[in-house]
Parts: sequence; C-alpha cells; structure tokens
Amino acid sequence: MTHAPRLPLAVGLPMAVASGLAIPVQGRINGALGARLGDGIAAAVVSFSTGLIVMVIVSLLAPRGRAGLAQILPALRERRFPPYYALAGGIGAFFVFAQSFTVGLLGIALFTVATVTGQTLSGLLVDRLGIGPAGKKSVTGIRVIGCILTIAAVSWAVSPRFAGGGAGAAGAAGSAAAGGAAEPAALLLPIILPVLAGFLMSFQQAMNGTATVHYGTPIAATLVNFIAGTCVLWVAWSIKVAVAGPANPLPGEWWYYLGGPMGCVFIGLGALLVRSLGVLVTGLGMIAGQLLGSLGLDLLVPTPGTVVEAATVLGTLLTLASIVVATLPWPRGAFRR
Repeated sequence: MTHAPRLPLAVGLPMAVASGLAIPVQGRINGALGARLGDGIAAAVVSFSTGLIVMVIVSLLAPRGRAGLAQILPALRERRFPPYYALAGGIGAFFVFAQSFTVGLLGIALFTVATVTGQTLSGLLVDRLGIGPAGKKSVTGIRVIGCILTIAAVSWAVSPRFAGGGAGAAGAAGSAAAGGAAEPAALLLPIILPVLAGFLMSFQQAMNGTATVHYGTPIAATLVNFIAGTCVLWVAWSIKVAVAGPANPLPGEWWYYLGGPMGCVFIGLGALLVRSLGVLVTGLGMIAGQLLGSLGLDLLVPTPGTVVEAATVLGTLLTLASIVVATLPWPRGAFRR
C-alpha cells in the first residue's frame, strides 16, 4: 500500500476542476463519432477501446505504471479491498448507456441536471459511509447547502437549452401534449436512468480511489477501470449488432479517436484526488470543470445554432461559488447532522 502524502485543498481542488474540463471535450468528440457511425454504443466502444490502448501503453512504458501493474493481481488475490471494486469501469459503461438512450428523449439540459443531481447526492452518502480512501466525512449543514447550490447552479447554467434541448426533447414535449397523462409515465425510466448513472459515479470514484491506494498509482486503477468498461461495452455492442446490424464504417479523421484519452485524464485524476479531497468535493470540482469546459467550447468552437446566454455564464460562476461554500473551513461540529 502506498503512503504518498495527501494533496492540500488549494492544490487538489484546481486539479479536480481541470480534470472536469476534459468531460465536455470527450462528450463533443463521442457525440460527433456517434452521429458519424449512426450508433452511440459503437462510439462508446471506440472511446473505451482507445482509452484502454492508451492505458496499456502508459502502464508498460512508465516506471510507476509497471510497478502498479505488478500490484494488480496480488491486491486482488489478497483481498486488500473488496474484489468487486475492480468492476468500477462497468459504472462508466452504464453511464454511456444512459447517455446513449436518454439524451435523445430528454435533451442534453435535463440529462445534465439529472446526472449532476444523482452525483451530488451520492457524494454526500459515499463520504458519510467512508467508502473512499479519504475515510468518513460527516454530513454537515454547510456541505448540504453547497450541494443544493450546485444543483441549482447547474440547472440555471443549462436553462437556456431547455427551450431548444434537441429534437428528442421537443418530440417528448409534443407527445406529452398529445398523449395526456400517459406521457409522464413514459418518461419516468428515461429520467431515472441518468439520475442513477450520476448516483453511481461517486461510487466509481470511491472504488477507483481505494484501488489506487493499494496499487500505488492511479495508472493501474485507470487501466483496470478501462478493462472492465471495455468488456461490458463490447458485449453490449455484439448483442446490438446481432439484433440490428453493424454501424457505419469507422472515420479516417484522427480527432474522432481522442475521446478515450480524454477519459483517461478525468478517470485517472479522479482516482488520485478522492483520497485527498473526498468524493463529494472531487465531484463538485469536476462538475465545475465540466461547465467551464462546456462554456469554453460554446465560445471558442460553437456548434451551429449555439448562443451563449447570461444564465449559462452566471450559473457557471454560481457553481464555482457553491464549491467554495462546500469547502469552507467551518469550526468542528458546526452545522453537523
């Protein structure tokens, strides 16, 4: 087991925000790849597979990677942590499933709010249970306020997209008008899936963080994460091909294959940071980075029809403020529950 010093908040939190910047970049790339292939699951398979290739290369070439690689099997055989932690990558695969199947129905705005709500709530729970390597962290009033502010801020930041959340969202709204009371029930599962996917993301971070402590490096934990997720997605894609046939041919442009390396960045940094920051603060930092990255993409590389409105900018700033609130050094016992 490694005994590397924990990062101070002033260092770890900016790293969490920086890692979150990779999430919207990956989403933009994988979304374009899915449209090009005509198959969201195939795009996820390509993303996870390229990420796995990157992690295999890093694990073999980097000295810390080779050291971590040598610790994977002994850690699992000796049950230094629950063996099912090695399956954390399956949660990432489930997130991709939820994204592929529900964004078209709900629109990206509602999907984002649903996942952030689930992740924020589970961050409190995971820290309280002490599942991650940072140990137990009490549910204090100030942390709850920070979570509520985060959900409100993200809702505000994406609110301009609710009016034009995509064909799926518009179609769902139209069906609701035509179908009356039956439509809310029809949308129940599409809403539950992203909430559940976001809820499980905190557990994935905690499991990867614990594995990192015992492997001695986040490189090994990230590698195992990609192995599990890639296996799940290849099985799912094989079933899809057997039922509906293959997707379009792979594109030749190199940038379509950068989604996997982006995933390596935020999964690896997340596994490293949860030991120092805890699951909740790590998640909040990544959420802030995700909004900042989305705002940057919309400003610098906008998609057709994109308009950056004041609510998006102000909601992003409020998200940053909510992280400050959640991490304030309040006196011990203040607002404790």
